[in-house]
Amino acid sequence: MPKIELTHVTKRYDAFYAVDDLSLVIEDNAFVTLLGPSGCGKTTTLRMIAGLETPTSGRITIGDSVVFDSEKGINIPPNKRRVGFLFQNYALWPNMTVYQNIAFGLAHIKESFPQIDMTYRRNAIFIQALCTPDEIVSCIRESKDKKGLPDKQRAILRLIDRYDISQDMAKTMWDWKLLSVPSIHEFSQTLIASLKSNQKEIEQQYKDLSCSICEDGTVMKDGVPITSVRKLTKEEIDLAVRRVAKIVKIGMFMDRYPAELSGGQQQRVAIARTLAPEPQVLLMDEPLSNLDAKLRLEMRSELQRLHLDTKSTFVYVTHDQMEAMTLATQICLLDNGKLQQYDKPLSVYNRPVNTFTADFVGNPSINFIEAVGLQENNRIRLKMMNGALQAFFVPEKSFSLSDWQHQADELDETERQEQAKARGKKGFVEKMNKDKVFRYHIARVNDFEEQPDVGHLTDSDVLLAVRPECIDVCPDGDFEGEVYSAMPTGMETTVRIRVGEWLLTGVCFGGIVYQLGEHIRFSIRSSDLLLFSRKNGRLISTGQLTSS
Repeated sequence: MPKIELTHVTKRYDAFYAVDDLSLVIEDNAFVTLLGPSGCGKTTTLRMIAGLETPTSGRITIGDSVVFDSEKGINIPPNKRRVGFLFQNYALWPNMTVYQNIAFGLAHIKESFPQIDMTYRRNAIFIQALCTPDEIVSCIRESKDKKGLPDKQRAILRLIDRYDISQDMAKTMWDWKLLSVPSIHEFSQTLIASLKSNQKEIEQQYKDLSCSICEDGTVMKDGVPITSVRKLTKEEIDLAVRRVAKIVKIGMFMDRYPAELSGGQQQRVAIARTLAPEPQVLLMDEPLSNLDAKLRLEMRSELQRLHLDTKSTFVYVTHDQMEAMTLATQICLLDNGKLQQYDKPLSVYNRPVNTFTADFVGNPSINFIEAVGLQENNRIRLKMMNGALQAFFVPEKSFSLSDWQHQADELDETERQEQAKARGKKGFVEKMNKDKVFRYHIARVNDFEEQPDVGHLTDSDVLLAVRPECIDVCPDGDFEGEVYSAMPTGMETTVRIRVGEWLLTGVCFGGIVYQLGEHIRFSIRSSDLLLFSRKNGRLISTGQLTSS
């Protein structure tokens, strides 16, 4: 499967930038989730890859083919991009059976395909199956109805799954009536001899035409498959439908209509229909959003297995961070049309590059604690919560806070200069939805009150970010607080700790019960604490806290 490359892709609606200068490389066989809040540009990005939206500018490459280039005027239509698109609402035809829904797209494909002699191919499969006739008999005997008699329909489905064959081929195997023949092995040998004789006749026919034929029925000339522009045959369509039905485990529902299926089963049908034409890339737009929580969890597992089985490149849109963390090999986090971070799931969680990423990823949400930071040798003294908490932040690697701030200011100035240059170019449109430093939320007891104004920020204004699991409630803790709320779930307890007018959220593993108003002590213990600049929202360093 190919890799996908987006280079400076922008999608603008008048002055509103849905996607703003996005550059992204999705590697071959990757499972990439486009994650972000509603309206951040996820679906627009997906639709531009599929060809359902036309970018304002930029370049999109799928494999070795440029499918869009604004400068060269290239815009390949969606049906020529060999991508599969799985919609949020499934979009199944209600008047068609499951089989017809999956086969619908295949019946309308007309492309250059190798010439295949289906009779020769069928004979080869039958010969191989007849070498072990006991297995065929076993499949039929295990397919019983309520009366304990062999059931034709169940036997056909079992034979299809066992030998990866079409329905017609399975019916032919049933018609051999192996259960009633006097000697299974003698019958098999006689039938094999007849099939091989027929194959030799076919081989001779192609030999007279200076051609040869492979075991899978592909007709060759001079060692190269003979191709022609044609539609798929009925048997080729059936084989493709049965193949994908087996992958998503819906073989028993082929004669049902969508209204007769559950939400999860309808989802499987939609996936099968998308996979049937063997697309280069599978694009999915929040496909699990209509399912209940339990079924959504099961389908996540199925999608993981599907990605492994098909070895396809998956691009998956979601606003559910749990889906992104559990499914993806890479997360592309977007906000306001801009790429915030593109990294592995655990890297996005443990090493967020800015306050938006730290806040968006994680449940319960990360704790933000405003502080004044002054560097003392290789440590930074933090004064937090108006002096209610004081500690030292020890960076993962020694550095100079003033030097870091100077480099950040230079980077900001470079960005301003680039924006000024862009404004001077012909055709530039000022961005209506301007980019701003993310306004994080500080949890307070009186949370209904308006958040105080940020005011003038200096280089010493920093933000400590603490994941809930890093708060350790223990008798010898460094800090004191009061239990504001406690929510036990059996496996863990989420506790909110009041420190003055502020609230901190912690997660304690195990069935621990706290009384509201109870005074407790706690420590902040982790080497993965995050320190951000309040001026620009960027990550300064990871590290740990010490009380002295």
